[in-house]
Amino acid sequence: MTVVRTRVGIVGAGPAGLLLSHLLAAAGIESVVLDSRTREQIETTVRAGILESWLIELLRQTGASDRVDRDAQPHQGIELRFDGAGHRIDFRRLVGRDVWLYPQHEVLRDLIAARVAAGQDLRFGVVATGAQDDGERVTVHATGLDGEPLTVEAEFVVGADGSRSVVREAVAGSQQAGYFREYPFAWFGILCEAPPSAEELIYSNSPHGFALISQRSAAVQRMYLQCDPELDPQAMSDEAIWASLRERVAPHPLIEGPIVQRDVLRFRSFVASHLRRGRLALVGDAAHTVPPTGAKGLNLAAADVVILARALEALLLRGDGSEVDRYPEVALRRIWKAQQFSWWMTSMLHTVPGASEFDRLRQLGELYSVVESEAGMRFLAEAYTGWPLG
Repeated sequence: MTVVRTRVGIVGAGPAGLLLSHLLAAAGIESVVLDSRTREQIETTVRAGILESWLIELLRQTGASDRVDRDAQPHQGIELRFDGAGHRIDFRRLVGRDVWLYPQHEVLRDLIAARVAAGQDLRFGVVATGAQDDGERVTVHATGLDGEPLTVEAEFVVGADGSRSVVREAVAGSQQAGYFREYPFAWFGILCEAPPSAEELIYSNSPHGFALISQRSAAVQRMYLQCDPELDPQAMSDEAIWASLRERVAPHPLIEGPIVQRDVLRFRSFVASHLRRGRLALVGDAAHTVPPTGAKGLNLAAADVVILARALEALLLRGDGSEVDRYPEVALRRIWKAQQFSWWMTSMLHTVPGASEFDRLRQLGELYSVVESEAGMRFLAEAYTGWPLG
């Protein structure tokens, strides 16, 4: 059995785990990061990515990415489309902030490159099987690439290992312990080779279901349409996909092109019952998941990390454990605000199966209440662009 000793053990090399290791290193705190996936799998899994301005600035200022200055695309608003017309929510005018289109897999490439260049102990293909704090040592148990047992002994362990977190079991008692909501619909997502159909994101509510028109680059676009969670991604022809998208955003024109990827994204809301136990803590999807409608997932994970990194710096460098004690309280305040906003955007924009005509007309009334009210638009803009970290 191999034993590795470090100050902080991090399970998960997603954006939360990698950003945490990056911030800890800047404070002079060493860490070991484990992930069951290969580096190629992490870097090539295409994910959405709307980043709040503070996160772009953090990546820039800490040296995590210089590509954001070149490749990230600022978006000054979004369009809510319903009842056959588009209504722009102007973030810049309403709250003086933007969001940035920079896909999550690009963030991961940047963070991995930065950590490898800095000599980070980053171990891919290592499967964590559990974690524990026995009062004397906090450990992560894993299986290495060669099939041999690996134990990481640390002063603190952080679970950043996603929605099926093994660290969550040690913190919350089980993987399911927490507050959970599942939605009766999903998103059918496509990547297509085409120029952008719009300069900013279009969130479209229609009697036929929700659609989202998004962008990735000058040549590749990401689009979604509401579907049944059990839909087989291969069940729809390309023409049927385009017909459904056209129907849901009409009369806005779409630029069509070859569909190169398709998948179904289920909707869940979850918050773990505990975010910390002893010298174990959770961040990112290990701590919570939100529907993607509010563009909060990556930003919320990064906020967890900033809060916890500050707390670990105080604990490990100054012996002050008060911020670690307060981590759940501080993080949960933001988490539940993000849950509420994501639920609100989701319920306002999607068609619920079996909904009555009353429900449909009430939903339109809600949408008009937002776009015809300065206060309503400002609330949406403030939440979408993100709250101060404090």
